[in-house]
Amino acid sequence: MIRHIKSARFEQGLTSDPGTTEVVTNLLREVREEGDVAVRRLSIKFDGLDRSSYRLDDTEIKRCIDNLTKQERIDLEFAQAQVRNFAEAQKSSLQELEVETLPGVVLGHKNVPIANVGCYVPGGQYPLLASAHMTVLTAKVAGCGRVITCAPPFKGRLAEKIIAAQALAGADEIYVLGGVQAIGAMGYGTGTIQSIDMLAGPGNAYVAEAKRLLFGQVGIDLFAGPTETLVIADESADGEMIATDLLGQAEHGVNSPAVLITNSEALAIETLSEIERLLKILPTAQIAGKAWEDFGEIILCETLGEMVAEADRVASEHVEVLTEDPDYFLENMTNYGALFLGARTNVAFGDKVIGTNHTLPTLKSARYTGGLWVGKFIKTCTYQRVLTDEASVRIGSYGSRLCLMEGFAGHAEQANLRVRRYGKKTVGYAMPVDPE
Repeated sequence: MIRHIKSARFEQGLTSDPGTTEVVTNLLREVREEGDVAVRRLSIKFDGLDRSSYRLDDTEIKRCIDNLTKQERIDLEFAQAQVRNFAEAQKSSLQELEVETLPGVVLGHKNVPIANVGCYVPGGQYPLLASAHMTVLTAKVAGCGRVITCAPPFKGRLAEKIIAAQALAGADEIYVLGGVQAIGAMGYGTGTIQSIDMLAGPGNAYVAEAKRLLFGQVGIDLFAGPTETLVIADESADGEMIATDLLGQAEHGVNSPAVLITNSEALAIETLSEIERLLKILPTAQIAGKAWEDFGEIILCETLGEMVAEADRVASEHVEVLTEDPDYFLENMTNYGALFLGARTNVAFGDKVIGTNHTLPTLKSARYTGGLWVGKFIKTCTYQRVLTDEASVRIGSYGSRLCLMEGFAGHAEQANLRVRRYGKKTVGYAMPVDPE
């Protein structure tokens, strides 16, 4: 039996807000039609930054790197090393293939990096400089030829730490651009910015909607929604850790879901008490408390099987497993963005430093996709080769009949031509038989 100790007041939906869609559509149109003129106008309006060129030059970039403290640079380089190490290991698992499936018929696939990638690094209340590692660095490891990046200014000035992170990650071009104008400029191109083939990186609702509207014009990594956190815990866990980890992610925004699934009513009650205590002292309590009030849940289950089923139904972006046997959930769960197994790890490690990518599926899209990884920046493209006359005739004979079954006479003639041409040289040659 499943019951709620605390229910959410609201539930995240998959639909876009019509007002947001209208605003973003109009802004994208301005960028598409006016290019650099619109980009400059919108940057002045929304970011308070007026420049003749929004691309940073080498001197500006070097100054941002040099302004890091020694410890800040060490920390950034450590985090980027972890992301790079894991991305390189992932890439090494992507094998190319060539196989002879029939005598004389060779099929294969190649892994081809996307040529031009644009990465967005959010600013605003929380400048997510870690997004530079997760997007730029991962794309560079994938082998993408050109990786450009945009991040908004901070209060009308360069966001120096983000710029330093972008540069250290290997960005080929760095632009001080934010919001819809940045997404539009990368997606459509302008007089001074060459368009890209794929967009990656998180952002606010307007950035997310801009990516959604541009999908097809360019590829995108994921359809992004508010940050989500799920903790799965049994009686071996403690309420303080659960409350800390739930609120630690709820501070992302007032619409960030934070959910506990447990089989211990005592732990559920203890967690509620700890959440009330922490909200009195947490510096970000105004945001985290509102998120907990509106989107927080505690779900009480009886069995581990029920806990797995509920976790898969929730399909959360981040899932912490604080149980005696975390591997049970690793082996049995199917819908999640990333798992954090055991008390020694947590979502913040994944967000900032441990090496896995923090760009993950939200809004239940974990049911059908994983998160950003090196493979998202690589196209697996097939090829085929027919080596012998006999193989061409054999495949052509079957192919002709199958085409005619579908009514494609022109398709069938492609096959028939090969059968006629190469069948003359083949022992036992026979024209394809019309199925009618």
